[in-house]
Amino acid sequence: MTGQDAPLRIGNASGFYGDRFDAMREMLTGGPLDVLTGDYLAELTMLILGRSRLKDPARGYATTFLRQLEEGLGLAHERGVRIVANAGGLNPAGLADAVRELAVKVGVPVRVAHVEGDSLPVPEGFLTANAYLGGAGIAACLAAGADIVVTGRVTDAALVTGPAAAHFGWGPGDLDALAGAVVAGHVLECGTQATGGNYSFFRGHDLRRPGFPVAEIHGDGSCVITKHDGTGGVVDLGTVTAQLLYETGGARYAGPDVTARLDTVRLTQDGPGRVRISGVRGEAPPPTLKVGLNRLGGWRNEVVLVLTGLDIEAKAALVQEQFADALARSGTAPGEVRWELSRTDRADAATEETASALLRLVVRDPDPETVGRAVSGAAIELALGSYPGFHVTAPPGKGTPYGVFEARYVPAGEVPHIAVLPDGRRESLVPPTTTRPLQDAEAPPLPPPLPDPGPTRSAPLGRIAGARSGDKGGDANVGVWAVGDDAWRWLAHELTVERFRELLPETAALTVVRHVLPNLRALNFTVHGLLGEGVAAQHRFDPQAKAVGEWLRSRHLPIPVALLETAHAPEAQA
Repeated sequence: MTGQDAPLRIGNASGFYGDRFDAMREMLTGGPLDVLTGDYLAELTMLILGRSRLKDPARGYATTFLRQLEEGLGLAHERGVRIVANAGGLNPAGLADAVRELAVKVGVPVRVAHVEGDSLPVPEGFLTANAYLGGAGIAACLAAGADIVVTGRVTDAALVTGPAAAHFGWGPGDLDALAGAVVAGHVLECGTQATGGNYSFFRGHDLRRPGFPVAEIHGDGSCVITKHDGTGGVVDLGTVTAQLLYETGGARYAGPDVTARLDTVRLTQDGPGRVRISGVRGEAPPPTLKVGLNRLGGWRNEVVLVLTGLDIEAKAALVQEQFADALARSGTAPGEVRWELSRTDRADAATEETASALLRLVVRDPDPETVGRAVSGAAIELALGSYPGFHVTAPPGKGTPYGVFEARYVPAGEVPHIAVLPDGRRESLVPPTTTRPLQDAEAPPLPPPLPDPGPTRSAPLGRIAGARSGDKGGDANVGVWAVGDDAWRWLAHELTVERFRELLPETAALTVVRHVLPNLRALNFTVHGLLGEGVAAQHRFDPQAKAVGEWLRSRHLPIPVALLETAHAPEAQA
């Protein structure tokens, strides 16, 4: 690839392992592209692939990607589109070989390369250990003429920074351009979350089948986020803002290529279905790389009991006492026993289901027998001798393993970063020589408060604000953005950490950190420890914190009537 004035069109066809299967074909046939990316890896995915590799050492990669390529190889070759995906997981070399075999089978001449080095020595007791590499290896593979590049654990944004650096000839010192590509990559990485999926203001848009996003990247790192013409969904200031806040934190968004300053991001509507991202500044990356480690934490089991009609609390208390007695008598009580009562019932309900509450029992223990036979036996034996109307949502079964994710950091120079080029040559990439230890940015000044907010009315926060939330290990991230400048002036002063804890009582005893991003009219909250040991541990009802933002939006608080009467959907603010 060579630098040129025309933008580089990079699309996305996968936001996770299991995303829409036909997205690759849709993206390759739906409009012009230069590069098509696919993000298949997440913290939980690495654990899944680790267990897959235990069964068959030749696996450990995302097999869905290979099946998508059965048709995609020919389409990409015909249209001159290069494909970059992290589907290699724990075995990028194995996936690269499988792609070559597939190319021979379908009769498509392609040059395949891969990136490796992220797999580190696995500490005792763990299943996987992988460093998050940057985009330099991808860039080297593309510069050497690769048509298909598969990687292991790189940062999600590296799928975009690598192709952009190769195309425009950026080097490690082009920090602002690289930072712009990081921001573009972050918007693309979750697929249809940038085009209306999981969007607070979904009403009024056709979201039955959102199209996947495209970034038109320019040589200075600025870009336009859009999608193929004629596809469903929506791209507007709100959808892009929501994705920028997803699973990020403060103003400094660190990665192995560059630290992007999210407080410098500027969004402008660039026409229907087009949002321009500009002004992104970059700083030298930190001297360390994040390493994700996964281990099996033990075994868990779950029973959901249905409580119907009157005396819900008393019924719950009875069955909990009975379970405790049964587990004690078995002599093999699990190490952890958690009960959670969800009052989904209504008084004088018209259907049995709406008259019912759910009582959830979760047990954990290092021994599968302790969470299996003892728990399922207790549930079955109580069937005719417990509260009236006793039944469960599903028959109790054996225990299942659960995982634990941990993050550590190692010096970047200790991690090999190797591009295995299409001709088999191995090129070792040197990490950036100029680094900057990561520190929190200085808190920006808040906007002036509304001079006279006037009378208030109790209403849901979501009437004037959008939100998106997610997980990072055991922490939850909740991004909240205001609809309009006046709403932002009110929100910035009203939604403090203390108010956040009041609205979400589950967070009251946890450490909550608030970050202010004025350019986005947004606040980003990190709730430390809400998810316990991470998604694979299934610590809580919503183990990835996907709906915490919507819970926050549903909470009522006194909001100025003037804001409620003038609130508009985000696209109206363009």
